[in-house]
Amino acid sequence: MFARYKKSDTAGAQAVAPAAQKAAKSEAAAPAERRKPAARPAAQVNPADKERKRKERIGEIKAELHKRLLDNLNLAALERASEAELRTEIAAISAEALEDMSVVLNKDERNSLFQDLFDEVTGLGPLETLLKDETVNDILVNGPQQIFVERAGKLSLTDITFKDERHLLRIIDKIVSAVGRRVDESNPYVDARLADGSRFNAMVPPIAVDGSLVSIRKFKKDKLGIQDLVGFGAFSPEMATFLEAAVACRLNIIVSGGTGSGKTTTLNALSSFIDNDERILTIEDTAELQLQQTHVGRMESRPPNVEGKGAVSPRDCLKNALRMRPDRIIVGETRGEEVIDMLQAMNTGHDGSMTTIHANSARDGISRLENMIAMSGIEMPLKAVRSQIASAVHLLVQASRLQDGSRRMVSITELTGMEGEVISMQEVFRYQRMGLQPDGTIIGQFTATGVRSHYSERFRQWGYNLPPELFEPSVGL
Repeated sequence: MFARYKKSDTAGAQAVAPAAQKAAKSEAAAPAERRKPAARPAAQVNPADKERKRKERIGEIKAELHKRLLDNLNLAALERASEAELRTEIAAISAEALEDMSVVLNKDERNSLFQDLFDEVTGLGPLETLLKDETVNDILVNGPQQIFVERAGKLSLTDITFKDERHLLRIIDKIVSAVGRRVDESNPYVDARLADGSRFNAMVPPIAVDGSLVSIRKFKKDKLGIQDLVGFGAFSPEMATFLEAAVACRLNIIVSGGTGSGKTTTLNALSSFIDNDERILTIEDTAELQLQQTHVGRMESRPPNVEGKGAVSPRDCLKNALRMRPDRIIVGETRGEEVIDMLQAMNTGHDGSMTTIHANSARDGISRLENMIAMSGIEMPLKAVRSQIASAVHLLVQASRLQDGSRRMVSITELTGMEGEVISMQEVFRYQRMGLQPDGTIIGQFTATGVRSHYSERFRQWGYNLPPELFEPSVGL
């Protein structure tokens, strides 16, 4: 296979020959003492170059084998074949092709190559390894040669690459076509969901200047409960007790935070406190919530089709949900005009509803709700907007990803009503930062602020007698 790549070496040798003859004549004419061979250092092989050449060679072999597989495999029969049968077939065709190409690989290289080919034919090629890695939370592709992953809140560059831009585009097309969507120059960006529920977003050239951009937010197979998050240090047992009472007593809760701060994970954990005999309807752009209750109706919005028709917005889903007799409505993320319907639902008999928004603090979260109402095109006085928010939202939980990569519930704030034209709020729990360790890890602890909950009487009426010491600040702060 590689004989054809030696052509440049032959050409180089032919080009060097005249120069070599000229140098030989010149050396012959030189005095004898000048013709003594000079001592030369031993040639050193750069390990990085050797590894790079090995990868290039394996990549060329893989590209050729993939072409042969497509020529020989009955793609229509792949859906009916078991994984074991398909692996055997791929190994047989690849082994025969390697023999024809006179390529010799050791056992590890051969097994790795067969696995890559299996992933290429049945999965998502180079991304398949990262999707199977349980420690990876996000996969970020910046063109074919640069793939980053996030582990424990920290980004790192991997040594995994695509062969070229066409290879990357083929994988993107494979993902989006499976869910009935398309991406090309006329429609250069797309949102989709992988088979395991992971959230997928891609943007292709010419909008993506240096190659296609892909981001995958992996779907956690194991649902994290409140106790898991307490064990991870996301919040304290006292905060968990308070939140359990808040959810059970049907307070309306908004979880706010930045991208990757753990809003959806927190919302999933809070939903575990909902009673099993309640009817819950969920509305999301990409289905990520993992509710374990019996009576759950899930809805997912839809973008327009190729003709620009058929779009179903979150607001459309929310309006329809109000006619489906829900006890609670959970919106995966509120980011637009659906906010007014969400607030009205919270105000009109759907207590205990929950959603998430993007905001950096509790007060910013309220401002964001005001801005979304203004952008929805509804003309309302500012005082009326704030009154609507104050009566609809009871609790605002602030999640944050700190600089060391850890995720913390940094604040639990109650909305207590209106004072003039301002929404009054009180913080019940917070995360207090106390310092920084030499390795960059943040030192801190969760503490109550000393303010007794505004909804203590409601908790008591529902049978949750929270002890007064739950709201006492931690010693030493």
